[in-house]
Amino acid sequence: METNPGKSLPASFFSNPDVADVSRKLLGKVICSSVNGLFTAGIITETEAYCGRNDKACHANNGLRTKRTEVMYGDPGHAYIYLCYGIHHLLNVVTNKNGMADAVLIRAIKPLEGLEIMKKRRKLDHTKKLADGPGKLTQALGVTTSLNTIQLIEEPLWIENRDIQIKKSDIIASPRIGVDYAGDDANRLWRYTIEADSLQF
Repeated sequence: METNPGKSLPASFFSNPDVADVSRKLLGKVICSSVNGLFTAGIITETEAYCGRNDKACHANNGLRTKRTEVMYGDPGHAYIYLCYGIHHLLNVVTNKNGMADAVLIRAIKPLEGLEIMKKRRKLDHTKKLADGPGKLTQALGVTTSLNTIQLIEEPLWIENRDIQIKKSDIIASPRIGVDYAGDDANRLWRYTIEADSLQF
């Protein structure tokens, strides 16, 4: 399985009240999956932060509660996985504390282990653009809404710290994608990406 196993991030990592800070700190962490006995892993290279208060881009803004968003009001460190356009399974990590509804969307990963498995799942014969989008990475990792609400500390889905160091100067902050409906909130620089030239892990 893992060629260089790390230590799963504790729930305390996600209990940080600053969702943007968690979003930045997730860059360089390794997300791992063990689905149907198949291990895959990738380095998180792009994230987006969403706040449950005064953020019109957030599904649970200002106390909005639905069956889908209920997990966002739970404890930090759980998965919020929803279906986008009825096709793409998007993976978010709940942060802050119970009742606050903050979350970080995992937008892209750099494939690290289980590449052949990822390519088969993505129906590709190459690694280019294998997991460079939120729907692509979940498909590559074998993640679906069936894993919604699980705690991200052990199989089948967890996030590890492998001591990959990311310089602040290598992190690009930009507006989030696909949230034009959020008005001024769409302009928040809450999308974080590792600068491409620094991805030589």
